[in-house]
Formats: sequence, structure tokens, C-alpha cells
Amino acid sequence: MPSIANENSERMSLRVPATAKAKLVRAAALRNTDLTDFVTQSALREAEAVIEEAETIKVSKRDHLRILELLENPPKPNAKLRAAIAGLPGSL
Repeated sequence: MPSIANENSERMSLRVPATAKAKLVRAAALRNTDLTDFVTQSALREAEAVIEEAETIKVSKRDHLRILELLENPPKPNAKLRAAIAGLPGSL
């Protein structure tokens, strides 16, 4: 099925070995889609996974509980923290 041109799309060129292209074309055909859609969707899934991994902090259950405890019962500010706050613009 031919795709309708999207006015908001941009062209991106890739150079790949013939064997890689053949494999991508075959996979796209097995998914009943065209090569552009197959490559774009596959690349976007990988991009989302990479971004998610880079932007997510994983902590142990023990550390998670400690973080929650500190959020619910924060320690009193020490001298260094009070000095840092006093040095902020607009602080009292």
C-alpha cells in the first residue's frame, strides 16, 4: 500500500550494506509495512528505550524505602545547608 506524503516529514539518508538492506526489506514485508515505516518504527522504539534508560534512576528496594523515609521525614538543615540557602538570591 503506497504511503501518503507527510508535509511534516524530513528526509534522512542511510548507507547500509546490501545484505542489511535485504534483511530489513524482508522484515518489513513480514510486518506488511514499507521499508521506511519499518525502519522508522524500529529506530524509534530503540531510541525510546535508550532515552528511558538514560533518564531513569534505578535503586534497590532498601534505597527506595530510605528515599521515601527522607522525603516524609527530612533531616533538619545543617550549617552548610543554611549557609547555602542564605547565599541564594531572594533568600531571607
